[in-house]
Parts: sequence; structure tokens; C-alpha cells
Amino acid sequence: MDYKQFITLVEDWPKEGVQFKDITTLMDNGVAYKSAVDEIVQYAKDRQVDIIVGPEARGFIVGCPVAYALEIGFAPVRKEGKLPREVIKVDYGLEYGKDVLTIHKDAIKPGQRVLITDDLLATGGTIEATIKLVEELGGVVVGCAFLIELSYLNGRDKLEGYDVLTLMEYN
Repeated sequence: MDYKQFITLVEDWPKEGVQFKDITTLMDNGVAYKSAVDEIVQYAKDRQVDIIVGPEARGFIVGCPVAYALEIGFAPVRKEGKLPREVIKVDYGLEYGKDVLTIHKDAIKPGQRVLITDDLLATGGTIEATIKLVEELGGVVVGCAFLIELSYLNGRDKLEGYDVLTLMEYN
């Protein structure tokens, strides 16, 4: 399916000069959203995934239906202070500063095969930090799946050595 036909391009949002790729119009179309999720489900099956991990909030939009379809768990990665139990954390760089991501300390069991999902691969910083969290807990990242890749931002460079699936690419 040509998923790009379901993406709305929003000029100058969230700031001037940025062309935002809005996935809500893909999600509004049940057939297109199901098809995208089904492609990621098949990718996960091929990799014999044990658990899905996704960073907030759009990683939940992609990862939760995949986990549901596979009848496996989903572990959220959230900003500091958002998870209620004991966590591990990692600092990561943003375009203008730093932030912290966390995961529950018991979310991943050593040796579990993990698929990381998100809506968008841009610079790769969030996914690189998520990989660090998973691996610190002993998980094995067997793939990373995205709806969209902004290849001009070179995010794949930070994911070298990891298998990556993207359903759409913008050059």
C-alpha cells in the first residue's frame, strides 16, 4: 500500500521551515492503519519477537496494536518522572538540549527478543537511547520498525548494526 497518500504534510509546524508529517490521517483510515500495523506484525513474527518496546507517545500508537496482534507484552519508554515504579534511565541529546528517558527496571527480562517501534525515524536519538535502555536490562534488540523515515536526517547512522523497517521514506 502507498501509505504516503494517507500522510498530511503540514508546512511550518511546529516552527517555520519544518514540514511536519502528520500520521493522524493514516490512523483515521482503518484500512490503511490496519495494513501498516499488519506489515510491522509480520516483521515482528519473522524476528520471533518476545516483547514490543516503544517510546512515548507515538511509539505507543505503533507498538501497542502490534503487541496486541501478537499476543505479547508492550513496555513503554517514558520521560523521567512518568513511570510509577523503579526505573533505569538514560540521558540523550535533543536538537536543543538534553532529555531523559526511562523504562521500568523489570520491563525486559535478560535474553528477551525486543522490537522497538515508533512513528518516525528522524535523527535517531530517541531510538538510540531506547536501545541503550533495553540492552542495559539484557534485552536483545532484533529490530526497529517505523511508519516514516526522514532519510535526510541520517537517523539510520545511529542504528548501524540493527535491522530497521520503515514503511515510508522522505528524502
